[in-house]
Amino acid sequence: MLDADGYRLNIGIVIANGRGNVLWAKRVRQDGWQFPQGGMQEGESQQQAMYRELEEETGLKAGQVEIWGTTRDWLRYRLPKKMIRPTKGKVCIGQKQKWYLLRLLSDDSAVQLDRSHNPEFDRWEWVSYWYPLDQIIDFKRGVYQRMLKELSSVHAQKVTRYIRASGTN
Repeated sequence: MLDADGYRLNIGIVIANGRGNVLWAKRVRQDGWQFPQGGMQEGESQQQAMYRELEEETGLKAGQVEIWGTTRDWLRYRLPKKMIRPTKGKVCIGQKQKWYLLRLLSDDSAVQLDRSHNPEFDRWEWVSYWYPLDQIIDFKRGVYQRMLKELSSVHAQKVTRYIRASGTN
């Protein structure tokens, strides 16, 4: 689904564990790592798209995560010229993303990257909250920086509460 300016409407997902680390996934047959993300479909709400993408890309279901926060506004990035492509008769020039910060409620074994017919990731690991900023491809870095900064306070508050409540350090 493209907006009037040629940006594909997209949902991004940051999954945190109780210690505050985030799920970082490696794209199939590529060296690139990123957070799960995917396009919205016609008639889908943002939250419906998030849960669909969550299950398609990680195998996780709605009951296995808790929503900690979302970005207030849509965040956009332009694709490099060599990646710009027509989509259903329109030209997609970039992505317009709404980001969700989730906490994994299940064990790590619930993450199953091969649940869909066309898996997007073949590996994942827990990394520190800010680690992705230095690792993400250049054209996405600005969105990652704005998103991580915006969600950092809720992330810190929720992790602190979780650690205090569970008695772990």
